[in-house]
Amino acid sequence: MNLLTSFKKALIFSAIAFAGMFISESVLAQTKAVYHIDDAQAQGLKGLRNIRNHLDTAPRTKIIVVTHAAGVDLLMEGAKDQKNNIEYAPLVSALKSRGVVFEVCEITLKNRNLNKNQFILDADYTPSGVMKIADLQYIDHYAYIKP
Repeated sequence: MNLLTSFKKALIFSAIAFAGMFISESVLAQTKAVYHIDDAQAQGLKGLRNIRNHLDTAPRTKIIVVTHAAGVDLLMEGAKDQKNNIEYAPLVSALKSRGVVFEVCEITLKNRNLNKNQFILDADYTPSGVMKIADLQYIDHYAYIKP
């Protein structure tokens, strides 16, 4: 076998390996989405249903829900959708069991004189909800969804 034939084979093999790397990466890629809730009454039930539907059709999606302002009410102990009288906590727990992360803005806690013990156990906390959303979008490439 001459040098040119060996070089052609090596080039073809490299091209196939390189293409395979992209194909396998796209197949293994995981969609990531941040759901932004800043008004529990306007977005709460609709947002939780959107997330459930999202996971029903794309179960591998990594979802983080960031709440701030009046959106933190979604994660308060005993909170309900006033229109439908549906309690949020069981819906949140069901989504949490599917890997969804729910975060409460600590700036909102301070501004509204709220304590962490007022929130359901499924809640996590972030220093700033707005900063968290920006970082998830810019740094971590999460899709932004505001129900």
